[in-house]
Amino acid sequence: MINISQLNKEFESRVRLGIMSVLMVNDWVDFSEMKNLLEITDGNMASHSNALEKANYIEVKKEFVGKKPKTSYRVTQSGRTAFTEHLDALEKLIGR
Repeated sequence: MINISQLNKEFESRVRLGIMSVLMVNDWVDFSEMKNLLEITDGNMASHSNALEKANYIEVKKEFVGKKPKTSYRVTQSGRTAFTEHLDALEKLIGR
């Protein structure tokens, strides 16, 4: 029997999967770099990162470099755990 209830609804979006995948293998990634890696718009990046931040899956750091604002992201421990569990559930779903 396939139990899809173990899949995390927060990761249903391909953008959120992409954000989490990038952050799982990198320390801090800035907004522009993430947006370019995933080939998404500013609005998509902002809305999906906000949702992941509200779920406490990512940490957001806002600072100024010179006079320019810079936003960076990293995965939290709870985000790392939740994403790993989601990937494990996907693997079970496909029979690995």
